[in-house]
Amino acid sequence: MTVAQQALLGFDVELVDVERAPLGLLRVVIDRPGGVRIEDCEQVSRQLSHVFEVENIDYKRLEVSSPGVDRPLRRLADYVRFAGERIELRLREPVDSRKTFTGILRASGDEPPVLSLDWEDPSGQPRTLPFSFDDVDRARLDPVLDFKGKKR
Repeated sequence: MTVAQQALLGFDVELVDVERAPLGLLRVVIDRPGGVRIEDCEQVSRQLSHVFEVENIDYKRLEVSSPGVDRPLRRLADYVRFAGERIELRLREPVDSRKTFTGILRASGDEPPVLSLDWEDPSGQPRTLPFSFDDVDRARLDPVLDFKGKKR
């Protein structure tokens, strides 16, 4: 991942993930403010193909893509960037016998930011769950998608 990060320093993209998949597939996920365009994927693919050849990194096929609507949140900066968005949060340790929560992410402007999740308990009562970055097992965006054109 470090080689890929260095190779993309001059690009207006963020390296989200690098994954080795079966059959020699090397999957690279990028993001940028305003969303990833096909041109971004093409430029990154050309750049990484060249760098990986020079660095003698073994792979059979390179795939460059956007993280999609359910983008994982991996760094603390992701939590600040996506404050106000709906996420699914899985904690390392249970809180009130639960590890997984879905709600609206909140992040303060402090340094380091104070994180919390506004969610509804099973009875429909609004609750706030304070958590730290170290408490998180994994998190991802969880937008509500409505393909009928109606906003919820």
